[in-house]
Amino acid sequence: MSDGDRIVIVGAGVAGFRSAERLRELGFDGEIVLVGDEPRKPYHRPMVSKELITGGVKPVAASLDPYLDLDVHWRLGTRATWLDTRERTVHLPGGESLWYDGLILATGVHPRHLPGSPRHDPRVRVLRTVEDSLAVRRALGNSNKSVVVIGSGLIGNEFAASMRYMGRDVTLIGHAKAPLHRFGERIANALTKEHQHHRAKLAMNTEVRNWITTKETVGLHLTNNQFLVASCVVLSIGSVPAVDWLRGSGLTIDDGVLCESTLFAVGADDVVVAGDIAKWPNLRIDETPRRVEHWMNGVESGRAAAESLMLGRGNARPYTPLPRAWSSLYDARLQTVGMPSLGKDTIELSDGVTGFVRDGRLIGAAGWDRPKAMIHWTAELDRRLPVPEPVFPTSAPAEPSFAGAASIGEDILASFERDFLSETPTAAVPAQEEMPWARVPAG
Repeated sequence: MSDGDRIVIVGAGVAGFRSAERLRELGFDGEIVLVGDEPRKPYHRPMVSKELITGGVKPVAASLDPYLDLDVHWRLGTRATWLDTRERTVHLPGGESLWYDGLILATGVHPRHLPGSPRHDPRVRVLRTVEDSLAVRRALGNSNKSVVVIGSGLIGNEFAASMRYMGRDVTLIGHAKAPLHRFGERIANALTKEHQHHRAKLAMNTEVRNWITTKETVGLHLTNNQFLVASCVVLSIGSVPAVDWLRGSGLTIDDGVLCESTLFAVGADDVVVAGDIAKWPNLRIDETPRRVEHWMNGVESGRAAAESLMLGRGNARPYTPLPRAWSSLYDARLQTVGMPSLGKDTIELSDGVTGFVRDGRLIGAAGWDRPKAMIHWTAELDRRLPVPEPVFPTSAPAEPSFAGAASIGEDILASFERDFLSETPTAAVPAQEEMPWARVPAG
């Protein structure tokens, strides 16, 4: 990319936003057009199920502030309808189109809808955007009856905790045996105790059999024969990549957009992908392409995609992050590092920290309110899952030169690391010789 070129970014979430910042940091002086289907500029999406839903902050306070002058042409409230990679054109509603010299795809994900649920009812909502959060708040204000959330993943549990913070009765429905069971028995049991302590009700190992809607409430008949009456029901059963508009583009869109390790879309020399829709092989882990839906991955992949586009497909560097994520649930902090979802077995690494092992190799860790111990395990996984060599191309690119490029974004990443690791510790890290990782083969 060079001055005078136009880069189009489709997706105005954190990944698209940070990629625009990185382009400017690297000295790109051409035109940047940022297309987003929401009417709002980028915001802190994790606040949707927490501070925004409780009223702790107003939507304007959730906005993401740029770290430098972006000089971006915003096209908000505009949903891209089709991509023509041969003509290098993004099509918009009303017959409008945008040509590009370089394209960054960062359209994120859509919430799944539950088959059979009354989607037309304003009291049955999903929770992904600021508008979703405001709609849920309106539904909560119309009745003081109980609230139901369907889905025992992270957002469902965050929402349930938010309801108890507001003093609302809430029931969490999940088909798993315990909330967040995918993170192992220890964390699932710890979270279950937190819910019980705060008097949130759990209906696990069950699903909705029938829905009954009345003028006043929504009724749910569960497969365990329980009947719930709710003023509002939130569906939190996962998400799907927002890639339908890419059908016929020539890109591979099987569960996201298939990418090379550098985030270049397979089969395109001028298209890179960032955030939740990027399906790429993280060579730290293996050569299998996968998606990662974490806020920090949105930040890091957005910046990496911009770097790849500036370097060009032949000189781009593999994107090899160590995935990290965290959330606050009631007064406790859940932290994960690596790829716990790939684990076939678990091991207790230290009090409150579960390790995930695949083929004798430590592949991930999750800690429940153990930030100090997670400092150790983050460093340990960084050592055990090294970036493969060579990372850099054998011939350095002639243009652009990254030497001397602005590194404002390094402060962004450093602040995320502080958020991830600096919570007041509640458990000391054992001495090294006591660490059980010594018994886990390095692989």
